[in-house]
Amino acid sequence: MKIITLCGSLKFQKEMMEIAEKMALEGYCILTPVYTVSKNIEINKEQLVKLKEAHFKRIELSDSILVVNVNNYIGNSTNLEIEYAKKLGKEIIYYTDLMKND
Repeated sequence: MKIITLCGSLKFQKEMMEIAEKMALEGYCILTPVYTVSKNIEINKEQLVKLKEAHFKRIELSDSILVVNVNNYIGNSTNLEIEYAKKLGKEIIYYTDLMKND
């Protein structure tokens, strides 16, 4: 079973969760970022660092990353994730490329 980590801007949370659901139903093991959903939780800098480290660990564990680049948007954090995946020799798939093949 192929393990894929989703990467992309948190402003595409809805799209990322839809993609995760679709790909899981197709038989992939999908790893996703953790999204803040509670309104009354304040995340401090230390916690942000831990969330980032955990996401980079997901990239290490995966066979590839899927970059959710809606409207070709890739932010700074996602660029860092792409570079990290490249350094590890991971396959990099772009959402916009998948959409061309549908």
